[in-house]
Amino acid sequence: MQKPITVQEALASTAPRDNAIVQGWVRTRRDAKTFSFLEVNDGSCLRNLQVIAPSTLGNYSEVQHIITGASVSVRGRLVASQGQGQKWELSAEEVTIVGPSDAAYPLQKKGHTPEFLREIAHIRPRSNLFGAVFRMRSRLAFAVHRFFNERGFVYLHAPIITGSDCEGAGEMFRVTTLDPAAPPKTPEGSVDYSKDFFGRPTYLTVSGQLEAEAFACALSKVYTFGPTFRAENSNTSRHASEFWMIEPEMAFCDLAGDMDLAEEFVKALIREARTGGADDLELFAKFVDKELLARLDFVLERPFQRVSYTEAVKLLVDSGRTFEHPVAYGTNLQSEHERYLTETVFKCPVTVYNYPKEIKPFYMRLNDDEKTVTAMDVLVPGIGEIVGGSQREERPDVLEASIKRHGLDPRDYGWYMDLRRWGTVPHAGFGLGFERMLMFATGVSNIRDVIPFARTPGNAAF
Repeated sequence: MQKPITVQEALASTAPRDNAIVQGWVRTRRDAKTFSFLEVNDGSCLRNLQVIAPSTLGNYSEVQHIITGASVSVRGRLVASQGQGQKWELSAEEVTIVGPSDAAYPLQKKGHTPEFLREIAHIRPRSNLFGAVFRMRSRLAFAVHRFFNERGFVYLHAPIITGSDCEGAGEMFRVTTLDPAAPPKTPEGSVDYSKDFFGRPTYLTVSGQLEAEAFACALSKVYTFGPTFRAENSNTSRHASEFWMIEPEMAFCDLAGDMDLAEEFVKALIREARTGGADDLELFAKFVDKELLARLDFVLERPFQRVSYTEAVKLLVDSGRTFEHPVAYGTNLQSEHERYLTETVFKCPVTVYNYPKEIKPFYMRLNDDEKTVTAMDVLVPGIGEIVGGSQREERPDVLEASIKRHGLDPRDYGWYMDLRRWGTVPHAGFGLGFERMLMFATGVSNIRDVIPFARTPGNAAF
């Protein structure tokens, strides 16, 4: 049986082909006197392949009723196109209608708003924009694995169900098989989780970091790349309840080494976005964000500036600028502050480090000043923070004190403390939100539009 070729392969052909088979979905159909034009797309690339269906086809009357959304299999000759805008076209010798469509098909040949397309998330990948977005997502996911593989990292599958709250924020989805209407109770009247499936409270993970630390203390360099969850009731364009994180962890590494890798990683992914999938990138630059290419080049061409949190706050306060969120030492930097630092003050990507211990999680290494921790955030123009990381606290006594200071129960972190008891080493790592990177790489401004089926408060429709 003749093997089909993709639309991308057909358009990239270096010579005519006989008996070529292309399968895909019809974008448009136009009829002339003795033939019909079909524009066919199979998702392999942005562009369509033009099919010339002559009236001599045995089922030409059916071809004349093909409408947008129908799936077809076309066999014919790939020949030089007589029209403008494409090098090749397929002169059909056989057109098989695999799956018909009807007038209710929601993706007609007109502009659609992102809000409307989110309501048909199962169909929106067939649109030009979302086909391009998810090809870019695939391309960058592959680049993540290539980056770490080339540097000797081991890929770790961290658990999705966990008993540990890595961030200590309590914004976790509970995993349980208990009957919510009549859960078992302890003598004190609270829910008895010893009767639950895992025999204790468990949650969907907010991070694979703690597990990655355990493996880094055996395999030296590891990374996780998987889904993470936040039960945060936030309805912004930058937050989702389910998203993907990339989290490398390195033994025998300090904050400086952590920053080096994070900056190198960000540039590697942006370089991949800038050089791969030219047609998709052109669509983003033309229809989504006209400043996109300049912003990607902005990050690629400039070295990262490093500045301490204390210096960053002083720069923001001394600027005299009125921000929506007031700037003060001891508070987290907001996106507007981060963008001001990258776009106005330094005019380059910025890595901010050494944050006050009060605003960072328990696992970050305490500096000698006992006021700050070895935290770092990588900031880029247009987005703000894209990476957050730190050197981890490797001293058992200091870590235990930090766990207690954050109001956590040291008994829940016994295994984590073991890593400090037996062969402790300085180690560091970071997390990069994959969707944040995709937003930066495509210019798409809403995180809901770079995830196949977004999970946000009140929304799990698909």
